[in-house]
Amino acid sequence: MNIQHKPYSESCDQNRAPILAVIEGVLADCRAVLEIGSGTGQHAVAFARQLPHLVWHTSDCLENHAGIQLWLDEAGLSNVRSPLRLDVLQTEWPNIEVDAIFTANTAHIMDWQAVQAMFAGAGRLLANGGQFLMYGPFNYGNRYTSDSNARFDEWLKARDPLSGIRNFEDLARLAGQVGMVLKNDYAMPANNRILHWQKC
Repeated sequence: MNIQHKPYSESCDQNRAPILAVIEGVLADCRAVLEIGSGTGQHAVAFARQLPHLVWHTSDCLENHAGIQLWLDEAGLSNVRSPLRLDVLQTEWPNIEVDAIFTANTAHIMDWQAVQAMFAGAGRLLANGGQFLMYGPFNYGNRYTSDSNARFDEWLKARDPLSGIRNFEDLARLAGQVGMVLKNDYAMPANNRILHWQKC
């Protein structure tokens, strides 16, 4: 008998409470969120459970859908949706109405072309006033914020030379090109940040 086991990320369990403490205020007046790169599905379940006023749309590349769905099926929440097929490089993104986008730990595992495509797609999808929340490690002025981030970046580049921790100023330039402005930059545990952009 083929028994499917839910995928699990320890970091998701560790960072969900600090992330929720930030996003619950930002998303208080929102109705629907697209999560780019839902991964295991753990964040979607945790946040949708604590933010019942939101419809949480999960998305990822097709190979991660089965694992995400296992988490969703077990949780049985009415406000979280089955994963959409989304590669940020695809020309047409899912045709859904959302007033916020959330993504965690994606920019540093993508190549730069994909990071550019993610901002471009978010800019197209969000109407004026829409929120774009990015969680992860970032550099400032091309400098690492910690020795651990420097070691992490070295590990990322050894695995994929096109990946790596992104520079805040480069992301700000991409955001500006699609009509987004920085509303806040939140310090998070373990040398991570949440960048909060708003479409104008």
